[in-house]
Amino acid sequence: MTPEQALKRWWGFDSFRPMQKEIVASALEGRDTLAILPTGGGKSICFQVPAMMRDGLALVVTPLIALMKDQVQNLGQRGIKAIAVHAGMSRREVDLALNNAAYGDCKFLYVSPERLATPLFRSYLEVLEINYIVVDEAHCISQWGYDFRPDYLNVGELRKSVAAPVIALTATATPRVTEDIAARLSLDPEKPSFTILRSGFERPNLSYIVRECRDKAGQLLDICRGVSGSGIVYLRSRRRCEEVAALLKAEGENASFYHAGLGTKSRSERQEAWKRGDIRVMVCTNAFGMGIDKPDVRFVVHWEPTESLESYFQEAGRAGRDGLRSFAVLLWNATDIAHLRQMLDSSFPSLEYIEDIYQKIHIADGIVYETGEGHTVRFDLESFCKQYGQRPSQVRNALRYLEQSGHLSFSEDAEFPTRVRIVAPRNMLYEADLPHPQMIPLLEALMRGYPGIMSYSVPVDEESLAGECDATIPWLHQLLYQLSLERIISYIPADTCSLVYLHHDRLTPGNLDLKPERYHFLRSNAESRLEAMESYLKEDEVCRSRQLLAYFGQTRTSDCGTCDVCRSRSAEERTRAVLKRFLKEHPGAGIRELKEFCDNPENGMPQNAVEVWRRILDEG
Repeated sequence: MTPEQALKRWWGFDSFRPMQKEIVASALEGRDTLAILPTGGGKSICFQVPAMMRDGLALVVTPLIALMKDQVQNLGQRGIKAIAVHAGMSRREVDLALNNAAYGDCKFLYVSPERLATPLFRSYLEVLEINYIVVDEAHCISQWGYDFRPDYLNVGELRKSVAAPVIALTATATPRVTEDIAARLSLDPEKPSFTILRSGFERPNLSYIVRECRDKAGQLLDICRGVSGSGIVYLRSRRRCEEVAALLKAEGENASFYHAGLGTKSRSERQEAWKRGDIRVMVCTNAFGMGIDKPDVRFVVHWEPTESLESYFQEAGRAGRDGLRSFAVLLWNATDIAHLRQMLDSSFPSLEYIEDIYQKIHIADGIVYETGEGHTVRFDLESFCKQYGQRPSQVRNALRYLEQSGHLSFSEDAEFPTRVRIVAPRNMLYEADLPHPQMIPLLEALMRGYPGIMSYSVPVDEESLAGECDATIPWLHQLLYQLSLERIISYIPADTCSLVYLHHDRLTPGNLDLKPERYHFLRSNAESRLEAMESYLKEDEVCRSRQLLAYFGQTRTSDCGTCDVCRSRSAEERTRAVLKRFLKEHPGAGIRELKEFCDNPENGMPQNAVEVWRRILDEG
């Protein structure tokens, strides 16, 4: 089977997108390959096609649980078996999943990076027939990257025990980050072995617009009314998301909001409604959009600047994936710049504060000194802050640095599926006087579909269960709840919470190595990224596309002709031509005559004519 035949058989496409074929060919030749493709470039195809053409399974390392679940579901719909192992799963669930991957004809095993170093995962390495090690979001392994995660360094260690080529993929890598990724993933960092394939970052159909303004609501309404099709509006604050969505709805726009504070069911429903077009504009935090490949997004608006050009480029790139004209609009003012600088300071609390939070996390969960290694703590940020009188943003940033310095892993908003255990003896199930007839097919479906359900609590698929007993999801919840009241089952509803995974036993005060050199290094990197964002906002003479491409190391570029800078320049050139004609027709005219001519709308003089006239005079 050729790559094109595999692409057609499982994905239904006749041909590859630009650069996909080269990446697939490099992987099939057994070369370590680092692929840098912009958002929407089709990165998953680049590892899924070669993995399907070889015996064994692809081990896919990714930090995005939502993306894992989405890809496992999509592959399953194509008849391809895939399994995910991530935060929030019990040890038994992980063991069963790994066993199924090793012996169950599985083609893709998705794993979160912190799992790679666990004894349980490493015990399966000998029986997992791995054909490729796939590193998604590969910039996370680089200390120069905007989203460095120490758990990704486990991939480098994994290479010493698994003889399989690596396919590393990222959408956002500067030249320095690219070199660092190759070195860290190579068996010999001094002689990186990677074939680096970089797609052009140009998006000719995407117009980048930067607007300095006070009235952001007015600007947003103008965009929604002036551009047809669906859109995304990004904000940082969950509360502000809800307010802006309400404002748009009050003005007659079909809008909704999305953030991690919503329940799992609400998020899923809103995401699907937006994909279908039932919701036109989604106002959201960056929790929305990962792994979503909606081709007809006509505009992406950022209500405020992001902390880095990497994250902005990735989020803006969700517009116009179908190749049609689309717009990426960034709104800002001086207050936003000041806020970004405050956020940078807040992102790096003092090392003393970070150590104090480390100790309080252990105290809150009753973990004494020299215990706790490998323990997973359910972490409620809000209640923790109330208990200890802390600010949520500072605690979150302390946790992020504890993660970056290798002491723990922090997963926000991990999803826990509904879990059920049948606690009643089997003979009692058939004798029990159940209050509703639908409980009988529900219990039968549970016993038939989940073999270990009478011995331990298992996660269940609500949609499948509801279908088998002819019930809606809300009514299924009622049936399960009633069965728990009858003491037939133990029922734990689906939940979302944050998790802290402890990498080592609790250390006594003063013995925590917080790596001060790394702390100052990371802060310096963050300051450089903020300066690059500020430069992008204020630079109004260089084409926006050229600015972004230069940041990512692509220097051979030309003006896009459609960004706000190019359009402004084009408008001035047109005005100069009109002024030349005016002077030819009105020799000796001065500024007063020009103003009178401009004030008459019938003459069709451009609005910026007086300003351009003054510049011409200044130029002599």
